[in-house]
Amino acid sequence: MGLRARKVGFALTGSHCTYQEIWPQVKRLKEAGAEIFPLASRAVAETDTRFGSGAEIIAHFAELAGRPVITTIVEAEPLGPQALLDVLVIAPCTGNTCAKLANAITDTPVLMAAKAQLRNGRPVVLAISTNDALGLNAKNLGVLLNTPRVFFVPFGQDNPGQKPRSLVADMDLIVPTVEYALQGRQIQPVLIERKLREVK
Repeated sequence: MGLRARKVGFALTGSHCTYQEIWPQVKRLKEAGAEIFPLASRAVAETDTRFGSGAEIIAHFAELAGRPVITTIVEAEPLGPQALLDVLVIAPCTGNTCAKLANAITDTPVLMAAKAQLRNGRPVVLAISTNDALGLNAKNLGVLLNTPRVFFVPFGQDNPGQKPRSLVADMDLIVPTVEYALQGRQIQPVLIERKLREVK
């Protein structure tokens, strides 16, 4: 199944150190013919870090996607009644976002978009990046792994020596995961030995 003319919501959350792995995936989706609808949480839009200012990140994301970034719950709410998106990708998906999604909390535009997708029986793809996936967030990860229409980009420990509870998706697998999710299938294997990366 191709991605041409597919409407793909692509949502950023606050794992700022991961964005450089994300931008090439947005480009790949566009090159495959997908129409990108960008979203970002407040943690992205309103936070300045050593990885860049919120304004710079949002501007770059909008340029890649070819349209303005949705950054408020009010802007995201119409996605539900309009049934606009074929698939929603949350990448990177933080532990905070995982925890809220697993517990039906909707307090960011990204979570509003996810709620809309699930309301419409359409796929949500999570590319996790969280330091506590094998800690306090493990129970939320378990809930989401068993939630209908939620699919995961394959993930593994990114630095078990220094961060033994951390799990990060292989962002290079976002596009094939989306292709599988559009068919209602989870790409396998979900648990992988991923390339180790330095603590940033």
